[in-house]
Amino acid sequence: MNQDGVDLKTSLGYLLKEASSALRVAMEEVLRPLGMNVTHYSCLELLAQRPGLSNSELARGAFVTRQSMNVLLQALEREGYVTRPAQAPVGKALPTRLTPRGRQSLEKATVAVRSVEIRMLAGMTETEQSGAFRILQSMIHSLRDGNGGA
Repeated sequence: MNQDGVDLKTSLGYLLKEASSALRVAMEEVLRPLGMNVTHYSCLELLAQRPGLSNSELARGAFVTRQSMNVLLQALEREGYVTRPAQAPVGKALPTRLTPRGRQSLEKATVAVRSVEIRMLAGMTETEQSGAFRILQSMIHSLRDGNGGA
């Protein structure tokens, strides 16, 4: 850190944000022709892996607000990608599930997103990829646990 703040040339946090932004742009580019964006894709992927998630759970998993997820879910339901019961079986949460149309759409999107990931990792060996994965997981763990790596 210098007098004026963080040195962006050497800031790992800034570099991670730049990588995240570049990844999102690349994903948006391949998803756009499929009529999707990253949040739409994330929602479908989460539901494929964990059917029955609530609006709040989907919002947390897709890194958006509950309000944004609710708007998206209403659109996905109208378009036939997901189903939700008219009334919550328990409490207030409406469990959401993919429809066959949602699954088919997700299959195409997954191929597109995987192509971006392959492109992102193209210059790395398998060992470097594994190392990067471990390092990123460690960073996330340290930040979420608040232990500062200790």
